Amino acid sequence: MNDEKTALGRKILKLKKAKGLKWADLANRIGMSPTWTCALCMGQMSAEPHHAEGLADILGLDEEETATLCEIPFRGAVQMPPTDPLIYRFYELVMVYGPSWKEMIHEEFGDGIMSAIDFDMTMERQPDQKGDRVRIGMTGKFLAYKRY
Repeated sequence: MNDEKTALGRKILKLKKAKGLKWADLANRIGMSPTWTCALCMGQMSAEPHHAEGLADILGLDEEETATLCEIPFRGAVQMPPTDPLIYRFYELVMVYGPSWKEMIHEEFGDGIMSAIDFDMTMERQPDQKGDRVRIGMTGKFLAYKRY
C-alpha cells in the first residue's frame, strides 16, 4: 500500500545525505518542524502542494514524486512489536510507563485521550558529562470522551 512512499523515502534519505542536509535544513526551507518534515519524507504525513514543491526544489524531485508527497498515507505501518532496537525502546516505554501516563493524564484532565493528530514533538541533543542524552518533548491536544 505504501510502496511508492517507502521507495520515495529511501530516495529522499540518499539525496539528503548526498547534499549534506539535516532535517532542520529541509524543515526551515518549507516552514515546518523537523519532526513533521521527517515524518512526511518517511511516508507518514501528507504535504500541502507548497511544502512538496519546496522539498522538490531542494532535492530535485520530479512531478510524480512531488505529487506522491501530497498523497494521504497509510500510517503506522511499523511491524509490531518493532524489531529495530531504537523503535522498540519507544514501544517498551509505552508498555512500562503507559498505564502510569494514562492514570496521570486522567487525574489531571479527566476521561479522555491525548491526540496524535493535533500533536507536536521536539527532539534535541542534551549534553551530559556521562554521555549526551536524547530529549523528546511531546504535546497533544486533550480530547475528552463524549457522553451520549
